[in-house]
Amino acid sequence: MFGSVRARATLGATLVVAVALLAAGASVLLALRSNLTDQASSEAESSARKVAVSIATGTAPAALELPDGDDTPVQVVDGDGRLLAASEDLERISGTGSSAVKPVTSPVDDDGGDDDAGDDDGGSDRHGGKGKGKGSGGDDDSYAYGEIADDAEGGKGSATVDGESRNYRFAGLEVKNTRQGDLTVYAGASLSAEQSAVGTALTVMLIGFPVLLGVVGTVTWLVTRRALRPVEGIRSEMSAITASQDLARRVPEPATHDEVARLARTTNETLAALETSVERQRRFVADASHELRSPIASLRTQLEVGAAHPELLDVDGAVADTVRLQELAAGLLLLARLDAGERPGEVRVDLATLAGEELSQRPAGRVAVRTHLEPVEVAGSRSQLARVVGNLLDNAQRHARSRVDIVVRAEGPWAVVEVGDDGAGVPKAERERIFERFVRLDDARARDDGGAGLGLAIARDVAVRHGGALTARSSPAGGALFELRLPVAPVA
Repeated sequence: MFGSVRARATLGATLVVAVALLAAGASVLLALRSNLTDQASSEAESSARKVAVSIATGTAPAALELPDGDDTPVQVVDGDGRLLAASEDLERISGTGSSAVKPVTSPVDDDGGDDDAGDDDGGSDRHGGKGKGKGSGGDDDSYAYGEIADDAEGGKGSATVDGESRNYRFAGLEVKNTRQGDLTVYAGASLSAEQSAVGTALTVMLIGFPVLLGVVGTVTWLVTRRALRPVEGIRSEMSAITASQDLARRVPEPATHDEVARLARTTNETLAALETSVERQRRFVADASHELRSPIASLRTQLEVGAAHPELLDVDGAVADTVRLQELAAGLLLLARLDAGERPGEVRVDLATLAGEELSQRPAGRVAVRTHLEPVEVAGSRSQLARVVGNLLDNAQRHARSRVDIVVRAEGPWAVVEVGDDGAGVPKAERERIFERFVRLDDARARDDGGAGLGLAIARDVAVRHGGALTARSSPAGGALFELRLPVAPVA
């Protein structure tokens, strides 16, 4: 199932979204829980501070008006850990300084003062410095003013009020220098809202995330299928082309401007190039068969005549046909190697020396050859470059009236070889066609002279595979001028 691009894309998109949702969900839950917990801590500290203010202003713990225990359980604990006051209906508590839920009753003197402060003044501050608080003068509710700590200590715990247990966030706030010494007020804020909000958010995520992942997977599957539908059309058409071997067919090109459309256009360009190559190969095979048939038939006829009538054997003609056949076979083999992608060598070749050697191998002909040869080196196959120069010289000598000019020179990064003649020249409309294989502008004369229409085609193919070019134009003498350009070999 996961062998298709569509399935892998869907699975990948779903996994990425799932990881992102999990990370985002966890962050949201943690942030929500932290905010609500901080809010509960603030509420608990606020409640504790209200009670602490009442104590600090002289209200006795037993006379405090404490908040409802269901929402805010409160304890007032002295320095010895005794519970002096607690919220109503408090049955159990943990997480504070005392686990007691029932306040203790402090013994009092006959004059209404605490036994801890049995001085003669009866209502003076045992710490001696703040005077009497609210209701002072010996009443049971008389307490000196106290000092409230700046910061509260926080913690988590639980409490059971009127039979219902909850989790709370507690804040402990110390009140110093009261009549009964240092007291600590513990007040709690319920975490029910935090737990409810986190639970609701978690439930929504557990329900929503799978639905969202399903939507993402479905949309990705549909979008990918729509995007890959042209690819399936391309594959189907290529399969049909392979089965029918009809290279004239083309794959459908979508009207979009995306990668699939570019793939279809590139595929059609490849098919067009392949069709051209195959057609060229077919013409090459047909032309080669035709060209080979003539010298073979002529040679066979001469040999049969010679076998029947030895005195009529044309040995010179047989030798000429054999040479022509040999040259044609060598040209066809070289073209076959070039078509197969044979890479030229990296031998350094001096074109001036090469041109001089090609000229020296030719006997003095009916036309004069003028040379201007400057040493310039190129990198490549010496034999193939010699074939190019030789073909250009053969072509010029074949068509020249009285003169052939050959020039070798360096021109910037290029090595230039120019071979011109004073013959009839090449019509402008035919200057590209003459580089096609088996093309002869004068078939009868070319065949009589031994040409098969391969020399210029071989020369251009060799030039192109050496990184250069071969072009034709008019020469100053009025005939044809062929210019070979090759990259100059880098300095050793």
